[in-house]
Amino acid sequence: MEKNIIILGAGYAGILTAKKLAKRLKDHQDIKITVIDKKSYHTMLTELHEVAANRVEEDSIRISLNRIFEGRNVAVQVDTITDIDYEKKQLTGKLKTYPYDYLVLASGSQPTFFGVEGAKEFAYKLWSYEDAVKLKGHILNMFTKALQETNQQEKQRLLSFYVLGAGFTGVEMAGELAEWVPVLCKEFEIDRELVKITLVDMMDRVVPNLSEPLSEKAKRRLEKMGVTVMLNTSFNKVGENFIELKQGDQYQEFPTNSVVWAAGIESSDIANKAVALNQIGRGRIKTDEFLRAEGKNDVFIAGDNIFFIPDGETVPVPQMVENCEQSADTVAHNLTRAITEGGEMEKYAPKFHGVMVSIGGRYGISYVGTEKKKFALPSFLSQFVKHFINIIYFIQILGWNKVFSYIRHEFFTIRNCRSFVGGHFSNRTPSFLLVPLRVFLGAFWVYEGVKKVDEGWLYTPKLTPFFQGASDLFNAVINASGGGEVISTATAVGQGTEAAGSLLINWNILGLFKIILIQTTDIAIKLQVGLMDWFTSTIILSSESSEVFFQSVIVYSEIIVGILLILGLLTTVSALYSIVLQGMFVTTTGLYLSTWWMIFAAVAVIIGGGRVFGLDYYVMPWLKEHYKNIKIVRKLYIYHD
Repeated sequence: MEKNIIILGAGYAGILTAKKLAKRLKDHQDIKITVIDKKSYHTMLTELHEVAANRVEEDSIRISLNRIFEGRNVAVQVDTITDIDYEKKQLTGKLKTYPYDYLVLASGSQPTFFGVEGAKEFAYKLWSYEDAVKLKGHILNMFTKALQETNQQEKQRLLSFYVLGAGFTGVEMAGELAEWVPVLCKEFEIDRELVKITLVDMMDRVVPNLSEPLSEKAKRRLEKMGVTVMLNTSFNKVGENFIELKQGDQYQEFPTNSVVWAAGIESSDIANKAVALNQIGRGRIKTDEFLRAEGKNDVFIAGDNIFFIPDGETVPVPQMVENCEQSADTVAHNLTRAITEGGEMEKYAPKFHGVMVSIGGRYGISYVGTEKKKFALPSFLSQFVKHFINIIYFIQILGWNKVFSYIRHEFFTIRNCRSFVGGHFSNRTPSFLLVPLRVFLGAFWVYEGVKKVDEGWLYTPKLTPFFQGASDLFNAVINASGGGEVISTATAVGQGTEAAGSLLINWNILGLFKIILIQTTDIAIKLQVGLMDWFTSTIILSSESSEVFFQSVIVYSEIIVGILLILGLLTTVSALYSIVLQGMFVTTTGLYLSTWWMIFAAVAVIIGGGRVFGLDYYVMPWLKEHYKNIKIVRKLYIYHD
């Protein structure tokens, strides 16, 4: 009899729970897993500010659910659930009703407005993909209007931005906006002094999850970027073109068309309606130690909807991504045990590793470590760890496809140096400048191949004296490293050793580095020579016919790779093969200093080298379209869009 598992919500917790369940239950064809969400895509909520402030493209935070679950026993249903009957075990949506045997409630959170007048109507939220896109459009619209506005008072209103809430979302949004504003001012020819960014919070410090010194550090960074930080200040009213703030007993109204609400969250509407379950706080649902809703063995809770105090703790688990990830693993494990009736369930014992906040793309503050010991990381390392953690998450949900996309968005196409490594990885050089290098590299390979044909490589053994010269060279290096003698010139004998003899090593000049190099590379060199001798004598030089065969492979490879590079056809594959081919020559026939440039030239044209004045302009889009539609390719995510 088929059993239905329904996961309500495609946020961090819902996605990971579904993928982990599908993996654990892949041999149970009688179990159906369905993910229901009102959107057809998963949103990277922690990266919303990057889109809202135009650091990365909009599609970088949106991931198709169908792509995530390609080739897996997970059905995706796009619907808005309006009611859940926990007794009849069914969900009611706008489209239809969904019966379940087990339910995972992972519907996430939404902004809460604490009853502030006008906030819901006039403030811009930052809690969904649509929110980020809408806010980015609004900011651009304000600068567009300000460019045309002649009334200075109205111009100031257009260029005044208020971010309410100095938690993670508020600080990251204010920092990102402060980083974008100079770019906008240059583009729209507006004086930076006219733009006002204000961060407001009732608390006495920003990001209270950080230690007090780090909170102060974050505040100083914001102020350095031109953000006014107003603490111990409450927001009383939000209007269409103003905001009313309260400090102490004083109320003050400020003109603005731009108020961003980042002041708090509560559980989703459907979780708030779960009156049949034990609710605590703003719609969070109390669970047992196995993350089952209290009194309901068929309902599991994951992510932000959990209210659970772990053993030894005094506060419930935080509503943050790490809780979503760890709870997903526990829910998947315990639900598998429940549905298969095998093995013991595990208690939820999360281990949180700290917090991190990015203030723009170039600066980060983190407080990380173990439960017993946490420490602050420098800004560069904080940003590095942030990107590394994101990549680990992307590997879990969309493999290579999303990892490549993330690296491209965050580093390769970043503009205005809005990255913690500046603009060093940003692809700024026009690719057509690589065309001469690509053609020259190809022509050189063709020349090498044709020259070998003329020398008789297709018919007469040539490799024996060739390898002998390389062996003599390596033996000379080994003797020098062992005895500490000075080698001024490595002299090789036999046919094919002229290039090898060009290696010049002056150990006296190397000084201290020589000693370190000798100790660390002596074994490696001997091992390499041993492997080279074994491979050449046992396989390549085992017979004359074998020797001629390998010579022919080399000749044809050189000519074919050269032609492909000249034509700009399959350039990535050709360049990679070129590196392998040249690397083989370097490691098996001696160090050809005169041709090392070919390795670096091949590296330069690997990505996109054939898209300009090359056949790849036509061939690669066709190949990519057909390649990514192969079932196994989509299941393993080994493609990129």
